[in-house]
Amino acid sequence: MEKIKLGAVIYAPKVTVIWGIIQEFFEKENCPIEPVFYKDYKSQVDGLMSGEIDIAWNSPLAWLDSYLRTKGECLNGSMRDTDQDRKSYLVVRKDKGYQTISDIKGKTIGFGAYDSPQARLIPIYHLHKNGLEFEKDYTEKRFDIGLGLHGDHVGGELDAAKAMLSGEVDGSWMLDLNYKAWILDGTLDEAQVQILSETDFFDHCIFTGRADFSKEAFAHFTEVLHKMDYKNPAHKEMMDMEGLKAWVPGRTKNFEQIKKANEYLHFLRRRMHE
Repeated sequence: MEKIKLGAVIYAPKVTVIWGIIQEFFEKENCPIEPVFYKDYKSQVDGLMSGEIDIAWNSPLAWLDSYLRTKGECLNGSMRDTDQDRKSYLVVRKDKGYQTISDIKGKTIGFGAYDSPQARLIPIYHLHKNGLEFEKDYTEKRFDIGLGLHGDHVGGELDAAKAMLSGEVDGSWMLDLNYKAWILDGTLDEAQVQILSETDFFDHCIFTGRADFSKEAFAHFTEVLHKMDYKNPAHKEMMDMEGLKAWVPGRTKNFEQIKKANEYLHFLRRRMHE
C-alpha cells in the first residue's frame, strides 16, 4: 500500500514525537503514513493544494483556507474530542468594575497572535456582533508570538493575559481551555478576574484531505486513526501531548464563526496581498 503523506505544523518540539508514535501505530495497522512537517500553516495548505501531501492536520483557519481554495471540495476528516464545542473568553480584572461587554468600549483589549482563530479572529467577530467595531470602538493590543502557527503557540495568549493582570490592557481574550488551565496553575486567580463575555461555540483542528485524494484511502486512514486507545500506554503518551482522549468524527458546522470573522476582516484575502 502506498504511504499516505500527512502534513503537520511544528508548533513545538513535541510535534515530531507525537507523529512518530502515530506513524508507528499506523505501520502496525498496515496503513503506512509519512509525516511531512511544515514551519507554518500557509506552507502546509500550499503543500495540500500542490499534492505534496494527501492529508493535513489543520487549524480552523487552515481548514478555511483549504475549503476556499478548493471551492468546498476538500475532504473533511476527524477531530480530537477536545476540538469540539470550544469558546473564547474575554477576561477582565474584577477591580475594573466592568459589568457588560459594552463597558469595554473605548478601552484597550489584548489579543493573541495576528492569525489566532481563538484569541483574535473569532473574538473580533464576537465584538462586532455585540456592537464594537474593529479599529473604531476599542484599541487592539496584539501579542504576536508564533506568527504562522494560528495560535497553536499559546505564548501570545499568555502574554495578553499577563498584560490584563498588570493593567497594560483592560481585558484579554483566551481559549476556554487555557483559561481553565491558568486558573488551575495559579496564573489567573478567580478572586481577581472574571469572564466579561464569551463567544458562541466553535470547533478547532480537523484533518483535511486534498480534493482529489482517494475517498477510500481517506476513510481507511480515519478508521485506523479511531482505533487509537487512551487506555493503551503508548497511545496515552501521544494523546496527552496532543491534548485528547479520543479521536472523534469531524464536522464543519462549528466553523461558521471563523468563516464570518474572515469575511468581516477580509483576512485571508488581505494576507494574500501582504
